[in-house]
Amino acid sequence: MEELIARRAFPSSYIFLDTAFLILLLGLLIWKRKYMTAIVGLVMGAVYMAVDYGIFHLLLGTRSIEGGNLFLTLLWMSMSYGFTNFIWIWLWLEKDRNLFEWSLLILLWWFVCPIISSFLGGHMIVIERTTGAYHAYMAIILIVGYIALIIWNLKEMKARVNIPWLLAIGILVQAGWEIGLLLGGIRSAGLSMGDSLKTMVVNSLLETNLGMPYVYAIFIALTARYSEALKKRKTPLSFRERIKENNGESVRL
Repeated sequence: MEELIARRAFPSSYIFLDTAFLILLLGLLIWKRKYMTAIVGLVMGAVYMAVDYGIFHLLLGTRSIEGGNLFLTLLWMSMSYGFTNFIWIWLWLEKDRNLFEWSLLILLWWFVCPIISSFLGGHMIVIERTTGAYHAYMAIILIVGYIALIIWNLKEMKARVNIPWLLAIGILVQAGWEIGLLLGGIRSAGLSMGDSLKTMVVNSLLETNLGMPYVYAIFIALTARYSEALKKRKTPLSFRERIKENNGESVRL
């Protein structure tokens, strides 16, 4: 596959602003008793760090940085996008009654943070990774997951997985922050607009979306037995029953 370069350039103030936002977001989740969502976000932030630093950097050598400490910068990036992306995915999956407010908060922040940080300034950090070394593995993970969902739906009549819904979540969540980075001048740093757009489109179709079948299965299994406040259901549901229940729920704006 043709090599794609995912590059970001931002002032150091961006990290401090975003860290403050993550603390605020975590506090709001706890205030609203969204304990399961918060835990999922924290766990996925740690998973992002293990993949980004352990695999992309140590194993494949695809990460490089100028103007900053690679480990600490990746730790922040992993917690930022891992935490934010997956709490947003979880809120979409459970069709939270305040989904609009959560979505607006996250999207607004992704848009305004680069603008504010460019005003505050700080020393510039440039971090990039190449993608040719591992996109094929990501494509395998993606196709295996969605084939499993397709086979499930081919044999299941009453508890079908809403695959278009999962595709919409997986693509739009990644595209949301890719577009925010692009508009803020962070994603496009040093690259032509064509290369930036190509990276954005491929990442939006592949990188978060590849995990949606697996995240959905985890979501169904957990919420079949536990509430958002981590209390056991009085009557646990089977996997099929929880899919049917989730399909019957709707998003309220």
